[in-house]
Amino acid sequence: MAAQQFDFGMIGLGVMGRNLLLNMADHGFKVIGFDKDNQKTTAFEAAATPGTTVKGVGTLEEMVTQLSAPRRIMMLVPAGKPVDDVIESLLPLVQQGDIIIDGGNSHYTDTLRRVTYLKGKGIHFMGVGVSGGEQGARTGPSIMPGGDQEAYPHVQPMLEAIAAKVNGEPCVAHLGKGAAGHYVKMVHNGIEYAIMQLISECYDLLHRGAGLNNDELHQVFDSWNKSDLQSFLVEITADIFLQQDDKTPQRLIDVILDKAGAKGTGKWTSQDAMEIGVPIPTIDMSVTMRNISSLKEERVKAAALYNTQAGKISTPKEAFIQQVHDALYFGILISYTQGLALLHRASTDLDMQIPMQKVVSVWRGGCIIRSSLLDLFTKIYTQNPQLENLLLNEQIAQLLQGKEQNLRTVAAIATQNKFAAGCLLSALSYFDAYCSSQLPINLVQAQRDYFGAHTYQRIDQPGTFHTIWNK
Repeated sequence: MAAQQFDFGMIGLGVMGRNLLLNMADHGFKVIGFDKDNQKTTAFEAAATPGTTVKGVGTLEEMVTQLSAPRRIMMLVPAGKPVDDVIESLLPLVQQGDIIIDGGNSHYTDTLRRVTYLKGKGIHFMGVGVSGGEQGARTGPSIMPGGDQEAYPHVQPMLEAIAAKVNGEPCVAHLGKGAAGHYVKMVHNGIEYAIMQLISECYDLLHRGAGLNNDELHQVFDSWNKSDLQSFLVEITADIFLQQDDKTPQRLIDVILDKAGAKGTGKWTSQDAMEIGVPIPTIDMSVTMRNISSLKEERVKAAALYNTQAGKISTPKEAFIQQVHDALYFGILISYTQGLALLHRASTDLDMQIPMQKVVSVWRGGCIIRSSLLDLFTKIYTQNPQLENLLLNEQIAQLLQGKEQNLRTVAAIATQNKFAAGCLLSALSYFDAYCSSQLPINLVQAQRDYFGAHTYQRIDQPGTFHTIWNK
């Protein structure tokens, strides 16, 4: 009897790998998964919907020999050396024309290296970003494939079937050449860092500053999620305030240590933006604030040394809630603006040919940064695919101008009352700098020429100049 021919194979049956395969099986595809941990393969088979074709195996050989050609194999393993190790293990087993997919959070430079390496062996390699967490993987994630255009049609039906749907459209599209898929996912994660930090700063101002309790915070964020701030992150924030701790009578939020973890993708976004010269200060600041949070013991000592106590905010509660709403809206829009400006530049500088309208369309459902704003961005980029920066769009200008004064008010209140509001302040500074026709960098250029003969340009004639400065 011939071996069962499976449509899709997965290496790594952790939460994400297992759920993506089960999602595929629910859509009629025959799926097979490999994991070195036999308990995971057993759990994978046990979780399958009755009537679907699902199999777990304990060796790569078992999996590869049972896949139909061209073999479609996705890895969901930790970034870095583990990905290279799996590729080397696969090479003796696969044939020319087979497709290997990295669905993890690999750095795009690693993806580019692997594309070139495997192309020389006749193997297609694709970097695919997947967002939506455990639940999204099972019921519909946002999927960001890039790279090999020849291979994409062979995986497109599976990816479109399992992706989240918005107005019937799957939240997946081919997003460009080379490592575009992983680059888009990296920037997605940078934006995610910024929005999470902005929400946490607003929570701090409302909770410690204005004295809102957890029930009131739930009501505020729940109402915001039903308005122009509708988004996954605002929605789950509202839920968080209601969660009871199972070890004490308190709400869980009140017993969680204020010390953040990070996987590194936010840092990569900052590093790569710095490399190609695109300012993303709100994303940078979100990484910095997580790093500062990790210095808990030092922060406790410093608070005692400087007698730091956050002030109580005297603005009437309802008025302040509206001001914070507008500040958060402004900050979130600026976070998207910075990330999308980075994608626009990287698309050209790194020759990835990223279709911006498809990026924002794919983010509308399934992913962590999905929000009602993405419908607007999709329309804007459809009308002007080459838009350098969202701040240059008239509709965006009108939205921001309506919120600007309240952000300035909140920024002033935060600084006067010793609240750490790095992302709110950086969003405002970025806006002020980008929208200013005159910056004081003429003095910086004079200083550079003074001490290092770095030259400068003039406002009244073309060319490059150097002055022998009077000492």
